[in-house]
Amino acid sequence: MFDGVLNNSMLFKAQKNKLVEYSIINLRDFGIGPRKTVDDTPYGGGDGMLLMIEPLVNAIEHAKNIDPEAVVILPTPAGEVYKQSDAKKLVNEKGLIIICPRYEGYDERVKNWVDYSYRIGNYVLTGGEIPAMVIIDSVTRLIPGVLGGESSAEVESFYEDDQTIEFPQYTRPEEYGELAVPKVLLSGNHQEIAKWRTQNSKKQI
Repeated sequence: MFDGVLNNSMLFKAQKNKLVEYSIINLRDFGIGPRKTVDDTPYGGGDGMLLMIEPLVNAIEHAKNIDPEAVVILPTPAGEVYKQSDAKKLVNEKGLIIICPRYEGYDERVKNWVDYSYRIGNYVLTGGEIPAMVIIDSVTRLIPGVLGGESSAEVESFYEDDQTIEFPQYTRPEEYGELAVPKVLLSGNHQEIAKWRTQNSKKQI
C-alpha cells in the first residue's frame, strides 16, 4: 500500500536526496506459530479480531533495535486529533515507528510501548495505513530542503496555531471572465500586500 505514496512526489524526492529513509516492517514476520498468526478473538466476546500483543511488541522492538531513539506512534480513534503542531513536533524526533492497526483493533496493552496516539479525524478506517501515510507526508514535507523554498513550510495553513488558514492566492491570468485578481496583489506594494494577506487569513472554528 505504501509504495505508490512513498515513491512519488516530495516523499520520493526526500528519499532520493537522502533527507529521509523509509522502511516497512511486515507484522507477519513476527507472527505466532507455523501460520504466522497476528490476530485473535477478543476476551469477553464480540465481533472481529484484534492484533495480538506479542507480534506487535516483537515488531516494535525489532524497529527499536534498528533506530533506538525513534518514538512509537499509534494511529487510533482513541488518540488526540492530529494537528500541524504535532507534525512540527515529530519532525524534530530522531525517527518514527508507526504502528498500523488492522481488523477490529489491537490488544490495549501495546499502549505501554507507545509514545504518541493520534487520530486523523472523527471517523473509522479499515486500517492504520492511511493515517500512517498522512503522518509521514505531513512530517516529511517539514524537513528542511524537501519543499525547496526556505519558507515554503512556514507560510501555510495551520503553521502558527493549528487554526489559521492561509490567505487566498492567485496566478495568471489577471482576469478570467468577470473574476479578477485583487488589485493590491498587483500593486508591488509589499507592505500593503502583507497587510492584505494578514487580513484575509482565516481562523478556523
